[in-house]
Amino acid sequence: MTVSDSSRTAALPKRGKQAKPAQGIEAEVAVLQQMTVDELRRRYAAVMGEESRCRHKEHLIRKIAWRIQALAEGDLTERARRRAKELANDADVRVTPPRGHHVATCGGETAEADVAPDNRVPAPGGAIVRNYRGHQVRVTVLVDGFEYEGRRYKSLSAVAKAISGSHCNGFRFFGLEAKR
Repeated sequence: MTVSDSSRTAALPKRGKQAKPAQGIEAEVAVLQQMTVDELRRRYAAVMGEESRCRHKEHLIRKIAWRIQALAEGDLTERARRRAKELANDADVRVTPPRGHHVATCGGETAEADVAPDNRVPAPGGAIVRNYRGHQVRVTVLVDGFEYEGRRYKSLSAVAKAISGSHCNGFRFFGLEAKR
């Protein structure tokens, strides 16, 4: 064994099952780039041991490349796995659910989630008034949306589209964006 051979041997990963040189991994990833989505899904099943429901080419390539690298160079240590699990358990959890979602209570019933109202919009019962093309537009704010000319809308953008005929930001249309 020459000096150069011993230095190459020392650089190989100790945990890997089938240590491949970095060029081999890069070559495999280059081959993945040329595959179709269906070919990638078959390769994913072969490498991961399970079917993929995903049809996003870049995502499949990343997952397969990660697995190839993990097999070649070694996976996470058990200590790293434990630490990742601890961090996942301590992760910040969303404090308030998205608007309109129901939250389970202790008694098993569901209750509407309390969500802080948008401070750019008047309180329910209030009105938003604007002049548009010579006409005064009046929109009433409801608890669950908006009312304009007797019709209910879920968003200000929907009201703005009904008035102008084109898609636009409702807050910008009514001049409410600066209040944020």
